[in-house]
Amino acid sequence: MSKILNYKEKYQKEVIPKMKETFRIKNDWGVPQITKVVINVGIGRLIVGSKNQDDLVKKISQELAMITGQKPAIRPAKKSISSFKIREGMPVGLMITLRGKRKEDFIDKFINLVLPQVRDFWGIPLKNIDEHGNLNYGLKDYSVFPEIVKGQTTLPFGLEITFVTNAKNREQAIKLYQLLNFPLQKD
Repeated sequence: MSKILNYKEKYQKEVIPKMKETFRIKNDWGVPQITKVVINVGIGRLIVGSKNQDDLVKKISQELAMITGQKPAIRPAKKSISSFKIREGMPVGLMITLRGKRKEDFIDKFINLVLPQVRDFWGIPLKNIDEHGNLNYGLKDYSVFPEIVKGQTTLPFGLEITFVTNAKNREQAIKLYQLLNFPLQKD
């Protein structure tokens, strides 16, 4: 039985040689890679009606920190919008940017543990990859992460996950994601 490679080993041993051969790249540093993972959570809807906003933001921040291993940055509203009952400066989102070892661990966890548990998952559509090679994926429920104990979640909220690459074009990025075992849908 072969050993399952983690992100870094797989990238160095399998992805770099295949990408160099496919796209005729001469230098290892010219091969595209995932530079960072950005995770966004919109909490404006959850905050608006609650009386204890600070406690709610703190609980959601703790759960995101458990998932990513990093404390999220709180994003305030830039201006007041009366129809949404949002005032300027009110927390409406949380954002985390993962790089280095945390990025690698998150990618491993996302591919091998999270996506197999997503309900009615048929693969990531290719339309989720933009012209710069960035992959955007939205999770409706964050409780599929192994760090979250089922039934002990505070409030249901979704995550928007962006994998940012330094690929020259969309074609290189799609090949990169395929070689890294991202479950992409066929055309």
